[in-house]
Amino acid sequence: FAGYISQVLKNYTDHACDGEYVSLRCPHRTTISIQSSFYGRIVPSHQMCPSRYPHSYATLIKEDVACSVGTSLQKMLDECQDRRSCQFLVNSRLFGADPCPGTGKYLIVWYKCRPNEYKSKVACEDDKLRLSCKKSMVIAIYSAIFGRTQGGSLECPYQNLGMPMIECQSATALQLMIKRCHGKRSCSIYASTYEFGDPCYPGIRKHLNVIYTC
Repeated sequence: FAGYISQVLKNYTDHACDGEYVSLRCPHRTTISIQSSFYGRIVPSHQMCPSRYPHSYATLIKEDVACSVGTSLQKMLDECQDRRSCQFLVNSRLFGADPCPGTGKYLIVWYKCRPNEYKSKVACEDDKLRLSCKKSMVIAIYSAIFGRTQGGSLECPYQNLGMPMIECQSATALQLMIKRCHGKRSCSIYASTYEFGDPCYPGIRKHLNVIYTC
């Protein structure tokens, strides 16, 4: 169980140079959740993915180290999101127009492995959040947010409509929820600034949103 949970909570990174296969894989009963993606080149080839052109040719063409493609995240979502594994050959044709022809590029992908079955629970500020699992099962926390998200929370409407649309989140919410609830059959915690600190401006109403599985 501990090994499985550490794999689920881990942030994975994979990379591949042009002409190589990128391969993402998640453990049993989980699927790929793409967090971020980059395709292009921002470091010179002697540091990452050496040029595949002959040295004489490489010296004629100045390498572009400020080259990136805006479509890489969407492409990774299309290819891999919500699958248990995915694999494809990396080349510039996949991502549309080549922003820097003659410069060898690479793909870097950041992803997590999300449990297939998970539950989401929300508590408004100063309310108590309770999590529980059936007998012989324990809680595995996947993510936790305390603060205010851009879209707000349907369960916790904000009274002060004059407040600007600000996103503010506690940096310690996930660690705190893991400490309180991870591996237990049930747990409870107040969605309060006393527990999580206040990541927002005074007067902004916050909420706690936890995603977990049993």
